[in-house]
Amino acid sequence: MPMVARRLRDPDINPCLSESDASTRCMDENNYNREQCSTYFLKYKNCRKFWNSVMVQRRQNGVTPSMPTAAERDEILGAMGKMPY
Repeated sequence: MPMVARRLRDPDINPCLSESDASTRCMDENNYNREQCSTYFLKYKNCRKFWNSVMVQRRQNGVTPSMPTAAERDEILGAMGKMPY
């Protein structure tokens, strides 16, 4: 597997891996009819927006790494009580 593909599959790097997989699975199951998968695309888009805002905030506060690890993300989501996206 190429390095770029490996990085996209790494849960520490890609916070929206499950949403990405769900939208791809939906496209496969619905014969690539985008209209039937719009809710999955919206969830993925909202996930990216949320984690991007977290990353920007951490950068502004001088926290490294700017993207929280998978374990830190689980703690953040657990503290929120529900999925923000």
